[in-house]
Amino acid sequence: MNTTLSTLIRGDVIEPGHPAYEEARRVYNAMHDRRPAVVVRPVDAGDVSTAVRFARDHALPLAVRGGSHAVAGYGTVDDGLVVDLSRMRKVHVDPKTRTARAEGGCTWADFDRATHEHGLASTGGAVSSTGIAGLTLGGGMGHLARRCGLSCDNLIAAEVVTADGDRLICDAQRHPDLFWALRGGGGNFGVVTAFTYRLHPIDDILGGPVFYPLDGEVARRWRDMIADAPVELNAIFLLVLGPPLPFLPERWHGRPVCAVLVCFSGRPEEDEKVRARLGGLGPVIGQAVDRIPYPVINTLFDEDLPAGLYHYWKGHFSRGLSDGAIEAHMAFGATIPSMETDTAIFPIDGAVHEVGPEETAFAYRDASFSHALGATYADPADTERNVAWTREYDAALRPHTQEAGYVNFMDSDDQERVRANYGRNYDRLRAVKRRYDPDNLFRLNHNIAP
Repeated sequence: MNTTLSTLIRGDVIEPGHPAYEEARRVYNAMHDRRPAVVVRPVDAGDVSTAVRFARDHALPLAVRGGSHAVAGYGTVDDGLVVDLSRMRKVHVDPKTRTARAEGGCTWADFDRATHEHGLASTGGAVSSTGIAGLTLGGGMGHLARRCGLSCDNLIAAEVVTADGDRLICDAQRHPDLFWALRGGGGNFGVVTAFTYRLHPIDDILGGPVFYPLDGEVARRWRDMIADAPVELNAIFLLVLGPPLPFLPERWHGRPVCAVLVCFSGRPEEDEKVRARLGGLGPVIGQAVDRIPYPVINTLFDEDLPAGLYHYWKGHFSRGLSDGAIEAHMAFGATIPSMETDTAIFPIDGAVHEVGPEETAFAYRDASFSHALGATYADPADTERNVAWTREYDAALRPHTQEAGYVNFMDSDDQERVRANYGRNYDRLRAVKRRYDPDNLFRLNHNIAP
């Protein structure tokens, strides 16, 4: 196989026995230890097209890998072909039009670094090593969502290799059905080799974590604060074990706590009002909130969440944050199984609600919160205990949330939730799938079967 592909591909072709194979087959989530038949690292869209055609013509299972963060392990496959976009990471920023074209292998660190040089930004992930591709195709929640919308709301064009190897440019005028589906429909429709985003004038922000004792009253006050906050104020609610940080007293290290990760992109003269709001949520036991360059806020978890940990996640949407949901969060927050584990509740109101539920494939525009929960841990011997904790937590939260959850927070055993996760847009997505991928070549995802 290598001989054939190597004559066709300008990038890397890596098979078992190649010196780089062990490194090339690894993905971010160590739960997924698979052995592909071949890993292709393209250098351009032509290479991607060749690899897709090769997989189709040889009936090979096809996995597509951007930043490698897919918790469900969809960036790898046993005995198949992996298209690894990690060599395609160029970003071109046009400060006049406030747009950026970024190749499909970019991480948010790549993107933020390039756009920040011009005092511009767009909604990206909360961990900088996350790929732009998976995050955007699933919707894209982050620190700027209340002000700027989801990542997919800021997508204005995409370059795509479809299942037959064709290279298409899609936007509101060209292939608008495909462009619609890419904005929330996941990796079902092709390999996006480049994304063009709308940018916003955001440079420095007031950001960082504030820690509080584990207390449902803190969550209720946070809920009320978000409902009344300007869209420039984003604040993600966290349940964690107190990290060993110098600004958190040692007696709180390793104990269950609440935290609010704040990103305020408004005027500096409003900072003290924001600090007062945060101080009013409860007794502050530690904080590190300062004026920082926007890209820094997306790096705060990087050291704590390196590649090679084990992850098992679940996700939920909710229109509000009920007292019942808060009670469930507090109960499981008190039993967090590891230092790496956290629960995050993302506010997704503000600008997210300004887009209609049928304008993009991301349908849950009536949800105000997205709940991300699940265990992260370092020792595979702890898998059974961590998976059980996550499943019990998930079951306890379901009565207090909507039927669906965010696809990027779903694990590989959540395929039965696919129709619910895409909601009212599922049937329309299925029609687009039939048109562009009738044989379901792109099936390693939360799959919309044609």
